[in-house]
Amino acid sequence: MASRSQDQWLWGWDPTPGIVSVWAELDGRAWVWRRLPETHELVREDVRFRPWILLSSLEDLRHLGSRLKPAHEAALHDHVTYKELSGPGELRFLVRARDGRALADAVLRGASRRLGRRVGHLRELSSDDVLVLPPEEQYLMATGRTYFRDLAFDDLRRAQLDLETTGLDPEHDRIFLVALRGPDGATEALEAYGDDDEDEADLLHRMMARVQELDPDVIENHNLHGFDLPFIARRAEQLGVPVTLARTGGPGLRKRPASRGSQVGATDGTPAEIARKQRYTMPGRELIDTLDAVRRHDFSARDLPGHGLKAVARHLGLASPDREYVPGSRIYETFLRDPDRVRRYAGDDVTEAAGVARLLGGAAFALARMAPRRYERLADAGAATGVIDPLLIRAYLREGAALPAHSRSEGIEHTGAALHLFATGVAKRIVKADVASLYPSLMCQYRIGPGRDRLGVMLALVERLVDQRLAAKAKAKTAPKGSAERYTNEAISAAMKIVVNSAYGYLGAIGLTRFADVDAANEVTRQGREVLSLMCRELAHRGVTLLEADTDGVYFSVSENWTEADERQVVGEVASLLPPRVQLEFEGRYSAMLSHEPKNYALLPYGDQPLVLRGVAFRSSRAEPFGEDFLRRAIAALLVENLPAVREAYVSTVLALRARAVATIDVSSRVRLTKTPEEYQATRAQRRELPYEAMLGNGLERWRVGQRARVYRAMGGRAGLIAEPEEGADEKESHDPRDYDVEEYVRLLHDTFAARLARALTPEQFATIFADPEQLSLFPSSLEVSRPILTVLPDPLTSDYQTSAESMRR
Repeated sequence: MASRSQDQWLWGWDPTPGIVSVWAELDGRAWVWRRLPETHELVREDVRFRPWILLSSLEDLRHLGSRLKPAHEAALHDHVTYKELSGPGELRFLVRARDGRALADAVLRGASRRLGRRVGHLRELSSDDVLVLPPEEQYLMATGRTYFRDLAFDDLRRAQLDLETTGLDPEHDRIFLVALRGPDGATEALEAYGDDDEDEADLLHRMMARVQELDPDVIENHNLHGFDLPFIARRAEQLGVPVTLARTGGPGLRKRPASRGSQVGATDGTPAEIARKQRYTMPGRELIDTLDAVRRHDFSARDLPGHGLKAVARHLGLASPDREYVPGSRIYETFLRDPDRVRRYAGDDVTEAAGVARLLGGAAFALARMAPRRYERLADAGAATGVIDPLLIRAYLREGAALPAHSRSEGIEHTGAALHLFATGVAKRIVKADVASLYPSLMCQYRIGPGRDRLGVMLALVERLVDQRLAAKAKAKTAPKGSAERYTNEAISAAMKIVVNSAYGYLGAIGLTRFADVDAANEVTRQGREVLSLMCRELAHRGVTLLEADTDGVYFSVSENWTEADERQVVGEVASLLPPRVQLEFEGRYSAMLSHEPKNYALLPYGDQPLVLRGVAFRSSRAEPFGEDFLRRAIAALLVENLPAVREAYVSTVLALRARAVATIDVSSRVRLTKTPEEYQATRAQRRELPYEAMLGNGLERWRVGQRARVYRAMGGRAGLIAEPEEGADEKESHDPRDYDVEEYVRLLHDTFAARLARALTPEQFATIFADPEQLSLFPSSLEVSRPILTVLPDPLTSDYQTSAESMRR
């Protein structure tokens, strides 16, 4: 029985297959679209449900008198009913009504009387006293239904939609082309036949008619919510065109919060920030912005060169060799003289968006099989409040148990995770031993859960997710590459990893999550430190050189005579000493590693594989491109112990700067403006800052907080500003004044970028390699026989293994 309940906590209990979209209204109506797994036929169910609210007391509803009834006594459907939930939780009254708006109004009237002031919205009341969810989530939690049962990702009808416009301002600019990619993969371009209101309105009508013909379950694009949908909404409003993209209901695009805590209609922040807090939604179709999947991927992987569609598609191998590129600012003028080129460009955009959605979007698809939320909401949700909280709430309601109020910290500090740096410099023959989901595994091993989770739901969910994630990961490895089975299991594994890895963070999020427990979080951290200490000591005792260790795993170096079998054996031996639920696995091996700082390192794989750079010291959106290019070349040479080549990388960069052979864009830094013009002017007399001086010096007296700009130091102490490079732009036509302060950038190269290699070199080596090319070096020939160094640091974890710092020449 317990096992059955726990399955229901995770997966829901209604086995209805094929749900691809749910829409519900507060008046109790709900529409459910299902794609039948056997035939892929689409069917729609029109159903009713009773909207509900959780309350801490019935005081605000006493004014209803005889219309308020216990659920087991209610005889009329129009009664407001309540059920008192069991246990000690504060939110203990489940109140239902025929109409959710009328129920909310009744609570607000009672609260206004009780407080002696007008209460206009339920969010004005404490979250400890009331919990109300969107109607779709109320429906899904009440019924135990979830999306996509018995469906694979490729069973969905997905379409991609991308606009091409004459400019970026929907108040004045027009849509002149819409690219569509249908569920069968065919692309098409719909175009305006002229450039006046009537022509644009006609294009919008044809676009919406075509979407209805394609009838997708999901509409996708990159920055769909940030550009395409708001642009459509505003142009349609100005032209008097009804937006008829939905499967049912009246025309229009509705707005929803992007995540819990944000509000539709909020005005705080930049337009981009407001757009990120608000999303569009419509009955019957899920609106998926692939930018969300890209950000979620890069948050953990940290391997993307940027978040734009073109850069991501190239990085993921999705861009075709003949992909058409057109600078964004020149799309319309290019269309006027070469429309076929823009048609190809737009078609490539929707094709790449479809590829990114399929490659990175599987996690949200798999989460929708578990969590009682719309698919589109899970795609942009945080794992703690967006996934774990709904699962916990559904489980407690299923068991008829009262929910606790949000916990308070009571002054107890949350201790951080363990992180150890054992050595800096260059090491050879590197092994990475991976710890799979350490903290969630420790929660299960030692039964560490929220103290107020009296049903043990959190631990049950984490335990099941860890087990099923490992099972899905194993199935994916054995399935054929490219198969639906492999893709589905990889998506399930990724989704479960997101949830289980956020469980520890959920515990420590005091005031933000309902079941937060800082004592439990600190106990998990303590156990994690002990396991990490044991792991490192046992590896050290087996003769390896430890380099870095944290909750994700350990990097270490092995002796020259070790084989891969020896490496795997030592990992296996240490794994056997760990608690049963903690899994240590051999993840990979590398030819060499530069260890710089914790979480900042470079890896040289065996064979002809690209250099791997990790951490802001080596990869940062703010860093000047010329410096990062130097670092890549210098580190690649350093890791093969070719110090003369490191010297050559430095000398060639200095000479290129002095010859002004480096493009201006490559010495610029991309910065985020964090002060308003007024805030900067208030402090300008005391401290001048390059980004704002660049704006003012170029005649830009107004800007937005959050706006990004590329700035550089120009000659004469001036601050320079340069436009972002555009895909497909002709370099000869780009603005490239090359008026930068050469010696300032030579200094930056030496003091900032070259300095990141200092831990791999003796002071004499550093001075020789990074001497000014115009000055004679004292020891130039010594580089031919020199080798980088590794400095082992003292660490209390392995005090019996390494008792003092020592420098070792390689």
